[in-house]
Amino acid sequence: MMNLKTKIRAFPTIPNKNIYVPIGSMLAVQYFYEKLNFSDVFGKHKSRGLDLNSLLIGLVSYKLTENFSIKEAGKWLNQKEILEILNLDSFHEKVLYRTLEILGRNKEEILSDILGNLFSAYDFEETDINLDWTSITLYGTKSKLGKFGYSRDHRPDKLQITVGVSELKKPIHASSVK
Repeated sequence: MMNLKTKIRAFPTIPNKNIYVPIGSMLAVQYFYEKLNFSDVFGKHKSRGLDLNSLLIGLVSYKLTENFSIKEAGKWLNQKEILEILNLDSFHEKVLYRTLEILGRNKEEILSDILGNLFSAYDFEETDINLDWTSITLYGTKSKLGKFGYSRDHRPDKLQITVGVSELKKPIHASSVK
Protein backbone atom coordinates (compact mmCIF):
# COMPACT_ATOMS: atom_id res chain seq x y z
CA MET A 1 0.00 0.00 0.00
CA MET A 2 1.36 3.39 -0.95
CA ASN A 3 1.58 6.15 1.56
CA LEU A 4 0.44 9.32 -0.17
CA LYS A 5 0.92 12.57 1.66
CA THR A 6 -0.68 15.67 0.29
CA LYS A 7 -0.42 19.19 1.47
CA ILE A 8 -2.80 21.96 0.69
CA ARG A 9 -0.70 24.90 -0.31
CA ALA A 10 -1.64 28.44 -1.06
CA PHE A 11 0.28 30.34 -3.63
CA PRO A 12 2.52 32.96 -2.05
CA THR A 13 1.03 36.42 -2.11
CA ILE A 14 2.76 39.06 -4.12
CA PRO A 15 2.41 42.60 -2.77
CA ASN A 16 0.77 45.03 -5.17
CA LYS A 17 -0.83 48.45 -5.16
CA ASN A 18 -4.42 47.17 -5.34
CA ILE A 19 -6.81 48.74 -2.86
CA TYR A 20 -9.84 46.86 -1.64
CA VAL A 21 -12.80 48.31 0.13
CA PRO A 22 -14.93 45.89 2.14
CA ILE A 23 -18.22 47.32 0.97
CA GLY A 24 -20.54 44.93 2.84
CA SER A 25 -20.21 46.57 6.23
CA MET A 26 -20.65 50.03 4.71
CA LEU A 27 -23.81 48.95 2.87
CA ALA A 28 -25.21 47.41 6.07
CA VAL A 29 -24.48 50.56 8.05
CA GLN A 30 -26.06 52.75 5.35
CA TYR A 31 -29.14 50.48 5.23
CA PHE A 32 -29.82 50.70 8.97
CA TYR A 33 -28.83 54.37 9.06
CA GLU A 34 -31.65 55.07 6.59
CA LYS A 35 -34.12 52.56 8.10
CA LEU A 36 -33.75 54.08 11.57
CA ASN A 37 -33.63 57.65 10.24
CA PHE A 38 -30.29 58.36 11.92
CA SER A 39 -29.61 61.28 9.57
CA ASP A 40 -32.22 63.28 11.52
CA VAL A 41 -30.92 61.98 14.87
CA PHE A 42 -27.32 63.06 14.27
CA GLY A 43 -27.57 65.71 11.54
CA LYS A 44 -29.06 68.35 13.82
CA HIS A 45 -25.94 68.39 16.00
CA LYS A 46 -23.56 69.76 13.34
CA SER A 47 -24.32 72.23 10.57
CA ARG A 48 -20.95 73.40 9.23
CA GLY A 49 -17.99 71.61 7.70
CA LEU A 50 -18.01 67.96 6.72
CA ASP A 51 -21.30 66.07 6.92
CA LEU A 52 -21.61 64.45 10.35
CA ASN A 53 -23.75 61.61 8.98
CA SER A 54 -21.17 60.64 6.35
CA LEU A 55 -18.42 60.73 8.97
CA LEU A 56 -20.45 58.49 11.30
CA ILE A 57 -21.33 56.02 8.55
CA GLY A 58 -17.66 55.84 7.65
CA LEU A 59 -16.48 55.55 11.24
CA VAL A 60 -18.96 52.78 12.15
CA SER A 61 -18.15 50.93 8.90
CA TYR A 62 -14.46 51.15 9.70
CA LYS A 63 -14.93 49.89 13.26
CA LEU A 64 -16.96 46.92 11.95
CA THR A 65 -14.30 46.15 9.35
CA GLU A 66 -10.90 46.97 10.84
CA ASN A 67 -11.46 48.16 14.45
CA PHE A 68 -8.14 49.86 15.05
CA SER A 69 -7.47 53.36 16.40
CA ILE A 70 -9.16 56.60 15.39
CA LYS A 71 -5.88 57.60 13.77
CA GLU A 72 -6.01 54.49 11.58
CA ALA A 73 -9.70 55.17 10.90
CA GLY A 74 -8.68 58.57 9.55
CA LYS A 75 -6.22 56.93 7.16
CA TRP A 76 -8.79 54.36 6.04
CA LEU A 77 -11.53 56.93 5.54
CA ASN A 78 -9.21 59.24 3.57
CA GLN A 79 -8.73 56.70 0.80
CA LYS A 80 -9.98 58.13 -2.47
CA GLU A 81 -12.52 55.33 -2.97
CA ILE A 82 -14.00 55.70 0.52
CA LEU A 83 -14.21 59.49 0.22
CA GLU A 84 -16.12 59.05 -3.05
CA ILE A 85 -18.58 56.55 -1.55
CA LEU A 86 -19.26 58.83 1.43
CA ASN A 87 -19.22 62.02 -0.65
CA LEU A 88 -16.56 63.58 1.60
CA ASP A 89 -13.50 65.72 1.01
CA SER A 90 -10.15 64.71 2.47
CA PHE A 91 -9.87 65.62 6.17
CA HIS A 92 -7.50 65.48 9.14
CA GLU A 93 -8.00 62.75 11.75
CA LYS A 94 -8.85 65.43 14.35
CA VAL A 95 -12.21 65.72 12.60
CA LEU A 96 -13.05 62.22 13.87
CA TYR A 97 -12.17 63.18 17.44
CA ARG A 98 -14.42 66.25 17.14
CA THR A 99 -17.15 64.00 15.76
CA LEU A 100 -16.93 61.81 18.85
CA GLU A 101 -16.95 64.92 21.07
CA ILE A 102 -20.21 66.01 19.44
CA LEU A 103 -21.73 62.60 20.21
CA GLY A 104 -20.57 62.79 23.83
CA ARG A 105 -21.92 66.31 24.36
CA ASN A 106 -25.34 65.31 23.04
CA LYS A 107 -25.54 61.70 24.20
CA GLU A 108 -28.78 61.98 26.19
CA GLU A 109 -30.73 63.51 23.31
CA ILE A 110 -29.13 61.15 20.79
CA LEU A 111 -29.95 58.05 22.84
CA SER A 112 -33.51 59.24 23.36
CA ASP A 113 -33.93 59.88 19.62
CA ILE A 114 -32.44 56.48 18.72
CA LEU A 115 -34.83 54.75 21.14
CA GLY A 116 -37.77 56.65 19.64
CA ASN A 117 -36.73 55.68 16.12
CA LEU A 118 -36.29 52.03 17.13
CA PHE A 119 -39.80 51.91 18.58
CA SER A 120 -41.29 53.56 15.49
CA ALA A 121 -39.40 51.26 13.07
CA TYR A 122 -40.02 47.99 14.92
CA ASP A 123 -43.13 46.73 16.67
CA PHE A 124 -41.84 45.80 20.11
CA GLU A 125 -44.28 43.79 22.22
CA GLU A 126 -43.25 45.35 25.50
CA THR A 127 -42.07 48.86 26.24
CA ASP A 128 -41.34 48.46 29.95
CA ILE A 129 -37.72 49.17 30.73
CA ASN A 130 -36.18 47.57 33.80
CA LEU A 131 -33.06 49.19 35.25
CA ASP A 132 -30.76 47.87 37.94
CA TRP A 133 -27.60 49.44 39.35
CA THR A 134 -24.90 48.04 41.58
CA SER A 135 -21.38 48.94 42.59
CA ILE A 136 -18.25 46.83 42.68
CA THR A 137 -15.52 47.56 45.22
CA LEU A 138 -12.00 47.70 43.78
CA TYR A 139 -9.10 46.61 45.94
CA GLY A 140 -6.48 48.14 43.62
CA THR A 141 -5.69 51.75 42.81
CA LYS A 142 -4.90 51.58 39.09
CA SER A 143 -8.40 51.73 37.58
CA LYS A 144 -9.22 55.04 35.93
CA LEU A 145 -12.92 54.15 36.11
CA GLY A 146 -12.94 53.75 39.88
CA LYS A 147 -14.36 56.56 42.04
CA PHE A 148 -14.87 57.08 45.76
CA GLY A 149 -18.47 57.25 46.87
CA TYR A 150 -21.23 55.60 48.89
CA SER A 151 -20.22 51.96 49.40
CA ARG A 152 -22.73 49.22 50.20
CA ASP A 153 -19.72 47.06 51.09
CA HIS A 154 -18.96 49.53 53.92
CA ARG A 155 -15.59 50.34 52.37
CA PRO A 156 -15.65 54.10 51.70
CA ASP A 157 -11.83 53.98 51.63
CA LYS A 158 -11.84 51.86 48.43
CA LEU A 159 -12.51 52.83 44.84
CA GLN A 160 -15.67 51.48 43.26
CA ILE A 161 -17.24 51.13 39.83
CA THR A 162 -20.98 51.59 39.36
CA VAL A 163 -22.58 49.25 36.82
CA GLY A 164 -26.06 49.57 35.36
CA VAL A 165 -28.09 47.03 33.41
CA SER A 166 -31.26 47.69 31.46
CA GLU A 167 -33.70 45.46 29.62
CA LEU A 168 -36.72 46.14 27.46
CA LYS A 169 -38.87 43.18 28.51
CA LYS A 170 -40.02 41.64 31.74
CA PRO A 171 -37.48 39.07 32.90
CA ILE A 172 -38.22 35.41 32.25
CA HIS A 173 -37.15 34.54 35.78
CA ALA A 174 -36.26 36.65 38.77
CA SER A 175 -35.61 35.54 42.31
CA SER A 176 -34.29 36.96 45.53
CA VAL A 177 -32.35 35.07 48.14
CA LYS A 178 -32.44 35.89 51.87
